[in-house]
Amino acid sequence: MKTFTATIRDTLAAELRRDPNVFLIGEDIGAYGGAFGVTRGLISEFGPNRIRDTPISEQALIGTAIGAAAAGLRPVAEIMFMDFITLAVDQLTNLAAKLHYIYKLPCPIVVRTPAGGGRGYGATHSQTLERLFTGTPGLHIAAPSTAADASALLQSAIRGATPVIFIEHKLLYPLRWEIGLTLPPPLPFGHANITHSGNNVTVVAWSYMAHLALTAANQLAAEGIGVEVVDLRTLAPLDEETITAAVRKTGRLLIVEEGPKTGGFAGEIAARIFETSYDYLEAPLRRLAGPDTPVPASRTLEAACIPTVETIANAIRELASL
Repeated sequence: MKTFTATIRDTLAAELRRDPNVFLIGEDIGAYGGAFGVTRGLISEFGPNRIRDTPISEQALIGTAIGAAAAGLRPVAEIMFMDFITLAVDQLTNLAAKLHYIYKLPCPIVVRTPAGGGRGYGATHSQTLERLFTGTPGLHIAAPSTAADASALLQSAIRGATPVIFIEHKLLYPLRWEIGLTLPPPLPFGHANITHSGNNVTVVAWSYMAHLALTAANQLAAEGIGVEVVDLRTLAPLDEETITAAVRKTGRLLIVEEGPKTGGFAGEIAARIFETSYDYLEAPLRRLAGPDTPVPASRTLEAACIPTVETIANAIRELASL
């Protein structure tokens, strides 16, 4: 059994050994080992030239990483909390995402970042901000829910030519999975995974919400409710074909995301399904998301703002009854 954290660390180490052009860059990723311990110990093996600590400037570290990528290196940058990625939006949306289109230059930069609530960190350290980038052509976005998928997608991200935002939910870090003696092979982006099969309701989710959706589906199976769980794994590119097939199979769709409902990626998925599969729907589309409010620091209030196994299961029950 291996934690999500250890699997990411092992994957980074393997890629650093495989390709001398790979290096890590970020705040406190060296001797300190990263805010969540993901890079702990790597500086001992690879040294400060390849595990590069930076000043506290997301704009500077992402700009440096993009320049290194354009020069032929393969930087893996860490944003300590996804909330801080707002300080590098210009570099990511107007530079990294556009280099290939404007200058025919590849930009193989990977931006790893912990996201989500559940730790009582408050409004500026608990957000899920994938919505800021899902509408930016030229960026790939990964949001795995298991250690194996995280390793496989991270390998593909590091070896590819497209800038990638790689989302790691904080609550996944301590969870454990069976990982073989060797890391899983690279996984192409744009391939969702059916983690639970059922005929009554389709649930689409990603990152930690996909983990909770699977737990809810397993519980509801005992009640005779069959849930088709689609774990997106990547948001860009999006595997619309798998989502569509799953919705047409059940006739009912619940989309679960952690961030606020307004402007969320769930709305984009709902619109696409409405356009392509309206005649197959037996009930209205439903989104389960956070309220339109900053994430509270109070553990009690925070818990009320984030979908849970219980709220997901209740939403599935309601849909199944329609």
